[in-house]
Amino acid sequence: MRSSKIVHVVNCHAEGEVGDVIVGGVSPPPGDTIWEQSRWIARDQTLRKFVLNEPRGGVFRHVNLLVPPKNPKAQMGWIIMEPEDTPPMSGSNSICVSTVLLDSGIIPMTEPITRMILEAPAGLVEVVAECRNGKAERITVTNVKSFAAQLDATVDVPGLGKVTVDTAYGGDSFVVVDPDHLGLALIPENARTIAETGIRITNAANEQLGFLHPEDTGWNHISFCLFAGPLYREEERLKARSVVAIQPGKLDRSPTGTALSARLALLNARGVLAKGDTLTAVSIIGSEFVGTIVDETTVAGRKAIVPSISGRAWITGTSQLMLDPADPWPGGYKLSDTWPAIK
Repeated sequence: MRSSKIVHVVNCHAEGEVGDVIVGGVSPPPGDTIWEQSRWIARDQTLRKFVLNEPRGGVFRHVNLLVPPKNPKAQMGWIIMEPEDTPPMSGSNSICVSTVLLDSGIIPMTEPITRMILEAPAGLVEVVAECRNGKAERITVTNVKSFAAQLDATVDVPGLGKVTVDTAYGGDSFVVVDPDHLGLALIPENARTIAETGIRITNAANEQLGFLHPEDTGWNHISFCLFAGPLYREEERLKARSVVAIQPGKLDRSPTGTALSARLALLNARGVLAKGDTLTAVSIIGSEFVGTIVDETTVAGRKAIVPSISGRAWITGTSQLMLDPADPWPGGYKLSDTWPAIK
């Protein structure tokens, strides 16, 4: 078989959300930091199109590129490629990357606990992996600083009217809504409606509220809409439904680690949760991430928290992506029957 490139991938998902990991065939992009390298990937688009577009990819897929770390404290760096964004951090993708590193033997596994430091575009994250019989069974990631941005703001959303929202950062940026106020049940049967509604809210929030990280000045938009279900207790655990709409119009199958971090920051800002408290987020398919407020801190003088995210991931296969030099669509293609185009 002839090919002008071969990209080696380990396929993985974290609590339902695909987070494939490129383990070979791609050189590290230029840049003095992982953040700068991720900005190069975002601008260049060549790799993103190759792995995310059809016929090799699809809107349901996230792909992570392993790169050598820039910080000497880290054992590995990685760059996250989502359908429409190349974000600073991702909870589900960090869990996939950690699982692939250990289960594949790229980083040696120590049972029952393996500790790692990984470098995301947003900075260093600490990983604790619970391991047994050669499998990383549960990953806990100490995330980057997370904070509430705007509380009880109002956006005018086409088809919905005025909606009360919060905005927050949990390694990525969110507009957060109460689905009960919209009369929207967070059940699989409503997945398409939730996705389309979420994108309309995200677009309206970007136009009317905006977002700017006070330190990471390159991140200046709201990425996702979090439908934050009501808090409830189950067997002494505080839980909530957590469904996130991702551009261009799909739902995260996992509970979304950065969304859980953002919600913990919002609950901390409102005095509902404090250091040491936990919240279990339940996804659209019933999978769970456990979030904990590890510490209380500040970001540029603003109240913030250090959260952790705990969840599981499983390897589903390996693949070699190839490009025949005669293929007339080297960057693939998108069609709105599967790749939404919601305005």
